Amino acid sequence: MITIKSFEVNYFSENTYLLYDDTKEDSPYRLSAACAKRNKKEVSDFIAQNGLTLKRYLCTHLHLDHIFGNEFVHNTYGLSPEAHKADVEGLPSPEEQAKAFGLPMKAKSVPVGKYLVNGEIIKFGKSELAVLSVPGHSPGGVAFYNKKNGFVIVGDSLFAGSIGRTDLWGGNQDILLAAIKDEILSLPGRDVVYPGHGPETRIIDEKLNNPYL
Repeated sequence: MITIKSFEVNYFSENTYLLYDDTKEDSPYRLSAACAKRNKKEVSDFIAQNGLTLKRYLCTHLHLDHIFGNEFVHNTYGLSPEAHKADVEGLPSPEEQAKAFGLPMKAKSVPVGKYLVNGEIIKFGKSELAVLSVPGHSPGGVAFYNKKNGFVIVGDSLFAGSIGRTDLWGGNQDILLAAIKDEILSLPGRDVVYPGHGPETRIIDEKLNNPYL
């Protein structure tokens, strides 16, 4: 059984998730967003108190609000971010993104250490996540799906009652809608959706109630 611990962090109220099973091998998802001192302490205290060993550092995409804490993760746990190649090649640097939003970028950039590929299976402990390609919000957006436990972590592609914005670098609404329908809405209706911002939802609820779909 996978445990999902969520943290709401940084300027953008971004959802960061830590995933682990009874082996305590933790496959972190977007731990990078923990940028403020209180966020860093909250996350690191939880990891220490629960005896977790971080194995991977997975990113759904590389927009600024999801990569503020890259340096913290790298320096503290020795992990480099993993993301899709299309985001690495198609998005401005963190410093350029920060400048566009008028925000300071004090943390140092940490290069992506491994490219995630559609259909790849990521294993941790006795559990696994399947990488789903969901571009449109960003050029290389991905989601992480666990069939056994019935959940998908979708980043900013899909929200409760909404979808991700497509006016940023490499965004495309037609591509995003097609990806959501093909990769996410095709999952079982009872499956839980964990987005990059806001509350969790379920596949069936978005099929029935999301005005964008």
